[in-house]
Amino acid sequence: MNARRFLFDTDFRPREGATVPPKEAAALAEAVAQAHARGVQEGRAQAEAQAQARMADALTRVGLAAAGLIGQADARDAAREEEALAFAVSLARRIAGDALDTQPLAAIGDAARTALQHLRGVPHLVVRVNDRLVDEAEALVKSLARERGFEGRLIVLGEPDLAPGDARMEWADGGVVRDRARIEAAVLEAIGHPLDS
Repeated sequence: MNARRFLFDTDFRPREGATVPPKEAAALAEAVAQAHARGVQEGRAQAEAQAQARMADALTRVGLAAAGLIGQADARDAAREEEALAFAVSLARRIAGDALDTQPLAAIGDAARTALQHLRGVPHLVVRVNDRLVDEAEALVKSLARERGFEGRLIVLGEPDLAPGDARMEWADGGVVRDRARIEAAVLEAIGHPLDS
């Protein structure tokens, strides 16, 4: 076998003053131009990819910041709504309480009108009110009974446990209750407000 050792010391560069044939020079120039063009194209692609990655990162950070701001704004809005609801409930309690304190017979009259509207042929009606309002409530309910054509016996009783403005009206097969605390609790439950506020 004729094996020749590779010579590491061999210099393959053209020597000074040596001329490269035009065909090889053209091929070399073409290869250099293509390599340069490919390098420029790869550099641009890499720069564009880096720019897109930076843009995506910036958009992610902006999105997270916006979500945080929206969350804070929602929390502030919810707190404001809760404060407004608490104020409205407090104001309604105050106004309703003042109205019942100054005119407790108005609520009793409304309950009596509701009860008497459906009573025909009932032998008797028992009306229970706060014991301090018996005389006024009796006069009011008797007047309403005459207006509505109620011909049965009317009994008005005082009970110290009933709040002024509350009333219980009972007849043989039914009754009507006007209880301010239960009405208030039902309203608060309907609007989704805690009962112990």
